[in-house]
Amino acid sequence: MSQGTHETEIKLVVKDARSARRLLGAAGLVVWRPRVFEANMVFDTPELILRNSSSLLRIRQAGGVATMTYKGVPEPGNYKSREELELKIDNAAAMMAIVERLGFHCVFRYEKYRTEFHQPRRAGVAMLDETPVGVYLELEGTPHWIDRTARRLGFQENDYITASYARVYLDWCAANGCEPGDMTFA
Repeated sequence: MSQGTHETEIKLVVKDARSARRLLGAAGLVVWRPRVFEANMVFDTPELILRNSSSLLRIRQAGGVATMTYKGVPEPGNYKSREELELKIDNAAAMMAIVERLGFHCVFRYEKYRTEFHQPRRAGVAMLDETPVGVYLELEGTPHWIDRTARRLGFQENDYITASYARVYLDWCAANGCEPGDMTFA
């Protein structure tokens, strides 16, 4: 996860977590942050101003850490590249109350298990995301690092997904004839 003010990333569909771990290991990536459960809440106005502009305001609880994230409008291209502002918060419930008092409300919840991998002495992070609608690798780094790492993992540019997890979930619901709600584990 980027700590700076800009992120560039893509997602890749993988068969399952076990085969993804094998691919990552064969490509020289090692666990950097162990597997953790994440609960994410996306906030927006009643008019969905952020969603309609492709921006995002999120509060995430992962293990014992809570963060608040703003993601700006993505730049057009082969990668999802956009401003990202993120800060750790001590009290997620209080921050949710503040956000709600400012006129935002939770419009989407999604859960996943995330394990982060990296290559020693290389910039870039590969995240293994186990979600209720499939398993994905998210590669975050420079476009060069993303392309090189994707190729080492056996993927091509036409495999890149730049959609958000909300869009991935809506597409999955449409393909499976499900009524959309929140992307949470049963």
